[in-house]
Amino acid sequence: MSIRKTLLLWAGAWLIVITGLHAKLNPDAIEGMREYFDVMRGKKTVETERFKVGFLPVTCHLTCPVTDFINKQDKGEGLFQPLRFNSWPELKEAYLAKQTPATFILAPMAIALREQGVPIKIVYLGHRDGSAVMVHTDSNIRSMQDLRGKRVAVPNRYSNQRLLMFRALKQAGMTVDDIKLVEMPPPDMPAALHAKAVDAISSGEPFMGQTELDGYGRVLWLTKDVWPGFISCVLAVREDVIQNRRADVQALVDGIAKSGKWLDQNINNRMDAAQFVSKNYYMQDPRLLTFVLSKPPDRVKYTSLSPLRKDFEEIEMLGKASGILEGTARFDDYVDTSFAESANKSADSWNYQAPIHPVQ
Repeated sequence: MSIRKTLLLWAGAWLIVITGLHAKLNPDAIEGMREYFDVMRGKKTVETERFKVGFLPVTCHLTCPVTDFINKQDKGEGLFQPLRFNSWPELKEAYLAKQTPATFILAPMAIALREQGVPIKIVYLGHRDGSAVMVHTDSNIRSMQDLRGKRVAVPNRYSNQRLLMFRALKQAGMTVDDIKLVEMPPPDMPAALHAKAVDAISSGEPFMGQTELDGYGRVLWLTKDVWPGFISCVLAVREDVIQNRRADVQALVDGIAKSGKWLDQNINNRMDAAQFVSKNYYMQDPRLLTFVLSKPPDRVKYTSLSPLRKDFEEIEMLGKASGILEGTARFDDYVDTSFAESANKSADSWNYQAPIHPVQ
């Protein structure tokens, strides 16, 4: 065999190996190629494709996988394609690159993107409450005043937990200068608290509950007790998608609304969600979601999820005071309430009957 043929064979084999690895590591890219060729062959149109919805494995985004799972049980396929990310920067960049026409995202981050000219609209909320401030079990910290001079970790500059700390400090007659605010990815917070690298942590669940469940974290306070109706995450959609696929966006919001009502209907639904979401979407130990969805049951809520002007005006005010927002975008600039209004009129809870799960 000539050297030229040998080189060609090796190149072909190498191409097959690389293609196989790419397919294994990037299944969404391969699925995207299939969809592209289906469109080209006329099997489906761009308008009828299921679009991707970005989410993180946190309780603030729980209605996303719940909606997908129940739809698959009911109809054999989902309304949309949920796409899991592992960090806020990754999720945001996918949205900016138009990989995800819709995404669950931090409320202040969505407002900041609008201020920067990004065509984004909030159409629904992800949750109410669902956060906490945790300290070590052997800590002497019992109140906000005890945090003076302490290291407190929050997720990032645009997290509502940052605004939560600003608000709670003001109520205690303190300012952010009275504490040492540290930005830290939520998955790293439990280990940091366990090692006492920080004195307190605050983020969305289930990371706060993990410290409590594992025995070294103690609740200083839950957000529901200091900022009732607290909002961290919202469902946001690109404006061009709203214009071109309005019916699909409405179906998505209706599904999220139904999932919220289903989750808050009874504790057994929550326990079932803890199982199928942990195993099929979050890739976490189910005991974690089981704990945060039941201890107490109103630790996080999934009803009353319409975006309200008064809530976002407070976020705007706190965001401007804390230096993360410029104050150039107003409620009507970054919110479209029409989808929530329609969902409130027509979207009832899912009829899906969950198996019986004991509350642990």
